[in-house]
Amino acid sequence: MNEISELRKKYLNLIDSAETDSELEDVRISALGKKGEITSKMRELGSMSMEQRQVKGPIFNSLKDEINDLIKDQKDNIEESCLKLRMESEWLDLSRSPRLSDEGSLHPVSQVTEEVIAIFASMGFTVADGPQIESDYYNFDALNIPPEHPARQEFDTFYVAGDERSGSPLNVLRTHTSPVQIRHMERVKGPCKIIAPGRVFRSDYDQTHTPMFHQVEGLAIDKDISMANLKWVLEEFCRAFFEVETVELRFRSSHFPFTEPSAEVDIRCSWIDNQLKIGEGESWMEILGSGMVHPKVLEAVGLGLDKYQGFAFGVGIDRIAMLKYGIPDLRSFFDSDLRWLKHFGFSDNDFPAMHSGLSKF
Repeated sequence: MNEISELRKKYLNLIDSAETDSELEDVRISALGKKGEITSKMRELGSMSMEQRQVKGPIFNSLKDEINDLIKDQKDNIEESCLKLRMESEWLDLSRSPRLSDEGSLHPVSQVTEEVIAIFASMGFTVADGPQIESDYYNFDALNIPPEHPARQEFDTFYVAGDERSGSPLNVLRTHTSPVQIRHMERVKGPCKIIAPGRVFRSDYDQTHTPMFHQVEGLAIDKDISMANLKWVLEEFCRAFFEVETVELRFRSSHFPFTEPSAEVDIRCSWIDNQLKIGEGESWMEILGSGMVHPKVLEAVGLGLDKYQGFAFGVGIDRIAMLKYGIPDLRSFFDSDLRWLKHFGFSDNDFPAMHSGLSKF
């Protein structure tokens, strides 16, 4: 028993004299590690008689528990001492003005995309997504765009080379988010209400066009859908997005391969002192394209023409951002000019929601 008493006295002194966490950990390993002294003594219990184990077993366990408790207490003491030392050596003058720092901001495209999603979500639309590199089939063929259509020429579309060894066809950088609608209709084979926001690519560059821009397209498929439903959805969207009490839309007959009938949509507005006002005035401004889904598109995705019909529309996110927030040049969206971003950017507290309003605060 003298041996156990000496062992206890030894480690109590070592624990008491430890001044850092690392020194305390060395003591713990020396006593209770795999090759520690107390651990080795406890292994010897296996070679003792039953009577000896009944006597020494509880003593070793008690010693082990005591060492663990003392180590924990000493660790707390060391941490408390370190904290006290820091509090005595460090100080902070709370009366001083905080150091100013630049904060990042949300890009107008990100903000307007969230606004659009919030509005259509309130009308029961869900968000669908798809790949930005598409096949000819999803980007053109399934949308009733014939091979001779100008949109399929290289001066309008970016083509991506396929794998020559496998003989795979050329792909394209999607020219619209309509392929997302095709993929979604193929998957659900029935009624749906979706919007598809995302990046699209076309070979064009000037004040109102860039090779990459952002678009949101909408699709509704059901048994009894008409142009009247389309008109209501677009009016409600414009009223909520531009935050005006009344809007007046004008539908002009047009042609898109994937809709029939098709219509360009104008909104009543006025320009006074170079300031745009939506919902009033004698002027009209084109904002989007729309129409009823073409029967050949429904056939391509396996929807029965005798059962389903629907409407679709598409609008440029960058374009309506320019209109709402007075941004004059589309190219500025992608220049990464910090001055521009600071001026037109949004705080993360400006997250759009229908109940709190959509405008920048």
